[in-house]
Formats: sequence, C-alpha cells, structure tokens
Amino acid sequence: MKKIYCIAAIFSMMFISCAQDDITKITKADIYGTPNVFPQPPVGWMGETDSYNTTGWVGDVMPYFDNGKFHLFFLHDASNKPAGKGYHDIQEFETSDLVNFDYNGRMIPYGATNEADFGVGTGSVVKVGNLYYFYYTGNNGIASFLQNNPRESVLCATSPDLKNWTKIKSFKLTAPVGYNDYDFRDPHVFYNGEDSKYHMIVSTMTNPGHKAVLLHFTTTNPSVNNWVVQNPIYTTTVAENYLMMECADIFKMGAYWYLFFSENWSNAKGTHYRMATSLNGPWVTPKNEMLDGEFLYAAKTASDGNKRYLFGWTARRSPENDLGNKDWAGNLVTYELTQNSDGTLGLKIPESVSNHFTTPIKLEIQDNLGSITENTDSFSLDGSNSPAVLLFSKLEKSSKIHTQMSYTGNTGNTGFVFAADNMSKSYYKIVLEPSNNRIAGYLVNGTNSVEVTRVPMTIEAGKTYDLDLVCDGSVCIVYVNGKVALSNRIYGMRGQKWGLITQNLNATYSIPLLTK
Repeated sequence: MKKIYCIAAIFSMMFISCAQDDITKITKADIYGTPNVFPQPPVGWMGETDSYNTTGWVGDVMPYFDNGKFHLFFLHDASNKPAGKGYHDIQEFETSDLVNFDYNGRMIPYGATNEADFGVGTGSVVKVGNLYYFYYTGNNGIASFLQNNPRESVLCATSPDLKNWTKIKSFKLTAPVGYNDYDFRDPHVFYNGEDSKYHMIVSTMTNPGHKAVLLHFTTTNPSVNNWVVQNPIYTTTVAENYLMMECADIFKMGAYWYLFFSENWSNAKGTHYRMATSLNGPWVTPKNEMLDGEFLYAAKTASDGNKRYLFGWTARRSPENDLGNKDWAGNLVTYELTQNSDGTLGLKIPESVSNHFTTPIKLEIQDNLGSITENTDSFSLDGSNSPAVLLFSKLEKSSKIHTQMSYTGNTGNTGFVFAADNMSKSYYKIVLEPSNNRIAGYLVNGTNSVEVTRVPMTIEAGKTYDLDLVCDGSVCIVYVNGKVALSNRIYGMRGQKWGLITQNLNATYSIPLLTK
C-alpha cells in the first residue's frame, strides 16, 4: 500500500524566528537518563560524599587491553573543583564487551601544590616483564612552583596488577634543549618488536620557533629510566600550522603504521590521523584525515588482538543546554576501526554495541511536512522544491536507529532531526551534504542555523548508504558505511520527536529500525 503526503504550502514552523531563551528547558534527569554505552563517572564513587571525588566527566582516555579486558583510564574532570586542590586525577572504567562498564574509581591521584603533578595530564600504559608502567603528564602552573621547575613534565607510576599504582618519585623527564618545557605532555609509550626498543612520543613545541612537534624518545629498558631523545617523529607542516598536536597514538595495522593526534586551534578541530609504511615515516595525510568531527577529542586506540578500537570523549556544553559553549571532557565513546584496501581507515559501530540493542520499537508517524511517499518498506522524501520532514514518536530511551538511504540531486542535504517537538523554535539536524562532501550537525534556532560539527566524506548520488545512529543520554553518534562517524551532543534529544529531513534533493530511506 502506498500513502502520499503532499502539502502545497510550507508550514511556517520551519521559518518562524524565536528568542534563544525559548529553547526547551529540561532537567538533569532529562539530559542524562541512565547513560549506558557512553558512560561518565557515576555519582557516589566509593561511597564518598565529596562531590569532587564523584560527579564528573571523562577527559582524555588512555586505553590498555590486558587479560581479556579493556582498561579505560581517563582524566577525571570533576564537576566541583575546590580551591587549592589538584585536578584531573586518573580514574578507570573496565569492560570486556564495550557495553557493560565497571567503574573502578581513582587509580593515580593528583599531587600537592608543590609537586609536579598538582594537575595530572594524559599518558599511557606499557608492560615490561611483570610490571606495568604508567607514563603520564605532570602539570603545575603555580607561580611559586614555576620559579624552579618547568610547567609540564613526564612522570611515571608502576603497578603489579593495574590496580595499585606507586608513583616513582625519582623519575621525571623534562623537555630537552630546543623544546618548550611549558608545553611538554601526553607521553605515548609502546614496544616495537621491529627494533626491540620502547618508544615514547611526547607533544611539545620547538623553542625558539614554537613549531608543534611530536618528539621521539627511545630506550631498551624502561626500568633504567634512560630515555634517549631522537628527532621528532612528526612536525607540523606550513599548511597545517598546528599550535599543538595532543594525545598522540602510534600503532601498526597490517602493512601500515598509523599516527593519531588531536588539535583544538585550527579550522579543523578534532582527532586527525596520518599513515606510513615505516615508523619513521614519511607520514602521508589521507584525503579524509578526520574520521569524526570536533566533538570527538583526544581519541586513542587499543586492540584486543583481533580488532582495534578508538576511544575518546564527546564534548559536553557549559551550561548544559544546546546553546552552551563546547567544554572540555564529556562521555566516553567507542568506535571500531576499519581498514580499506588502500590502507586508509574508517569507523564503524562496534559489533557488541550494535547487538546490545535488541528490542524493536514500533514507529509511529507524528507529523509530516512537504512531499512524502510511504511505500511498503521505505519513505521517499521529495525536497526538490521545498523541505520535506517526517517526524516519529518521542525518543525515550537509549536507542539504536538503522536505515539505508539513497538520493538523487546535486545540491541540498538529507538526514535526521532531533529535539523536534517544536521545529518553529529549535531543533538539531545531522545531514549528509553531497555538494560539500561532508556530514554535518547543525543547531537550528528559528531562522538561525549554526554549524556545530562536521566530518569529510565523499558522497555520491545513486549509491546506498548504511546509517546507524546510537542515541544514549545526550550523545548521538551517526555511523556511515563503516567509513566515518559524527558524534553530537544534543541535550533536547531525549523525550522529543525525531525524524527524517530532506532539502533541495530527493531521498529514499528504508523504514528505520528503532531498537532499545
């Protein structure tokens, strides 16, 4: 049976202006619900009442796989930071399936005001013999400390079991001559069987010159604390001109080496990657060298010996509404890395996450706008002359949406809308933009449409695209064809209508499958 919806006049709801303070007001319960696959630190860690030790956000993730489990260490960004106390102690989630997470609380505490790790920064774990070494950043910007010490340095803690960590007070690696000791952070340490050495990559700048580099150190034995400086493994190019390349990660996958880093100061903020056939380069920049947009940051990888996953955080907003400013730290997010025949990488929804959503939810059409045709197994939205919108029932729980889409036309966009109870006031849309070869997220407030995030992807008419969206709490990630993903923070998503949108082209969607 075929149903045709055709509205000659476009509803004024797409174009009516409104003030910013008309945005729907929601409570914390509306925002968070019970985040599942994208966790954040829970309230009441270890039963303590000090909110500094409990409520907070996931900062830079430092993943490590051991004995069948991912140990997802992260910088804890507390909601309440009392004056005079340190910050960003390292805490941990543990998971064997990327769906169920055990929260293990604090692993490495911050130090006192006169210690190098008054503020703790990103690091990494490596196993040497029967001992685990956690190299991490010490940060102390207090004026009295800076009189005789660099602001940042690389520190170390060891553990026999990944649970009980002892800081090695005698170890402190600082910037060598020619590099900036104010910015010297994010050590990434790994063992390379090709040369039987341990390698450390540190984010810093040249001094003088302030040119962003990933400095390279090596040692044959971390226990002797003898890290020898090498030439930088990567230096920002004139075209890039990055201020800093943070949270680097290097790994080999098949015949290629890959270098990941994040930067937050260019016109392409977020996590980038490079590829090479040798650890020492030359490093090639892929055509699409970002796999997600700017709301994913500090993403690093870990492998279970079979698949490699990318772990990062999706930024929150402050204040916590869709008009707040993007802020540091958020929810932990996970992707599976895919490798194309030419060596380039892609992202897909992890299989365990996809399989977590099993209960189908019947779709009920709530509203429609423009020319829409319903067939037995699909919806066709004709947006060639005017926008076409199809809205479904409220999105109540953590859910996965799966559909397939194809389109005709050369301009315009098509995709999804969320927080769409009153589109005349505000809504959020995630759309494929063929003419721009990208996927982008927008906050639409009346007639004002503001780009929030984007990721490059070649998009062609006539091809079919597999789209998976995971909506959990206020985080929504869309995965496209196992190639790219786009993470979004949508505070008004829960408890409001969602749907499909097409503007200035024609698109056909299989009937979306919604599961919880």
